[in-house]
Amino acid sequence: MFIDTHAHLYTGEFDPDRDAVIERALAAGVGRVVLPDIDSTTREAELTLAARYPGLMLPLLGIHPTSIREDYRDELAALERGLARHAARGIGECGIDLYREKTRYKEQVIAFEWQLHAARELDLPVIIHSREAFREVVAVLKRQHHDMRGIFHCFPGDAEDARRVIDLGFLLGIGGVVTFKNSLMATVVRETGLDRVVLETDAPYLAPAPRRGTRNESACIPLIAAKIAELTGRAASEVEEITTRNALELFSLQPQTSN
Repeated sequence: MFIDTHAHLYTGEFDPDRDAVIERALAAGVGRVVLPDIDSTTREAELTLAARYPGLMLPLLGIHPTSIREDYRDELAALERGLARHAARGIGECGIDLYREKTRYKEQVIAFEWQLHAARELDLPVIIHSREAFREVVAVLKRQHHDMRGIFHCFPGDAEDARRVIDLGFLLGIGGVVTFKNSLMATVVRETGLDRVVLETDAPYLAPAPRRGTRNESACIPLIAAKIAELTGRAASEVEEITTRNALELFSLQPQTSN
């Protein structure tokens, strides 16, 4: 069984054929899909999908850093209510994004720290978004980090950065980028190995080769695993076994082969 640790299957890109997308994921051997939250405008769709496929779809609650705007205090209040009402499997995705939004850096940090605190209080893993903000995210984690665990989604750094993340107790989320020509992720995977790696798609984004440029979906996870097997000299079955075990342990899940 594979686990896709990051897919937004509840967004509008999947409205025309969501059930078929999920059927293809199951046929490809994907037995669990983690659904990261975006913000209050998408939360209902996410939770509805998770309720429709219990045990298969695992919902998280959080606020994406690009959703931090003037009303971010209202977003945090909505998130707090959501955490009181729903059994989330983790917090996220949250973090800092200085690629799309540089004007609200201070507010992003406040919201990120709030979510890290919530994760620690609730003993939940945290899924971290870091785009052109690796140093800033690590600085926040070093201030807030107390026996926390989670994933650096779409891991953004080099092998040295990967070691920093691992030293903080986090896993590396490796997705379709590892299949791209001259990808830095190839070097990261070769040098760090699989012990701290989990698989993800970030669907509908970042489809792996040879499907690059198309809508990504959870059924593409085996393509990512196959590339990692090639890079590490391991069997694809080993990549599946190790990355799935890492995800199961992180989210405190029991192994299963079907739903």
